[in-house]
Amino acid sequence: MTPATDIERARFNMIEQQIRTWDVLDLDVLGLLSQVKREDFVPAAHKALAFMDLMIPLVGHPEEALRNGWCMLEPKQEARLLQDLAPRAHEKVLEIGAGSGYMAALLASRAQRVISLEIHPELARMARENLQRAGIRNAEVREADGAKGLSAEGPFDAILLSGSVVEVPHALLAQLKVGGRLAAIAGEPVMRATFITRTGEASYTTTQPWDSAAPRLMHFPEPSRFRF
Repeated sequence: MTPATDIERARFNMIEQQIRTWDVLDLDVLGLLSQVKREDFVPAAHKALAFMDLMIPLVGHPEEALRNGWCMLEPKQEARLLQDLAPRAHEKVLEIGAGSGYMAALLASRAQRVISLEIHPELARMARENLQRAGIRNAEVREADGAKGLSAEGPFDAILLSGSVVEVPHALLAQLKVGGRLAAIAGEPVMRATFITRTGEASYTTTQPWDSAAPRLMHFPEPSRFRF
């Protein structure tokens, strides 16, 4: 086989063996995973890991990167979050935690506009360059602390946290349009995929349909460790 054939077979196996089996059955999402080349968003040192069922470190020492969340989530998590958030062609989406830019690329392929916030300068630069090379023009990466969101650009139709938090801050929920959705991995110590829909000016509905785990996003509130 040629290297190109090997890559396409690895991509096919990722979709069929990891992603479909994790209840990602939306044909548009599955097609998108074939079109947006994940390997182009993986650092050169880790290209061989592009289609494996694991988190991929992006900068610094691998252990430090995984501990601090400077990584790509597993392909199945990215795909399931995308499917269940279900961005639509007219929508404006905020992502918190750009990483390599891969999730922003997926979101931008479904939504009208994506703004992705990344606190790590090297990752912000990496994501920006990867999106530019991929020819994606409707996703913008900003170097910023995403813990408070981006109220100046809100309200948003959808918000995605590409990492975990103990709980979703109200400041982020307030930046959703009525009818807007937020997706996060939330909880302590058990984490679950958490989807919150704003149903009115001060009302929200929450579902937690599947167990999950991911590194913490920086600067989000942590629970108090003090106990009586």
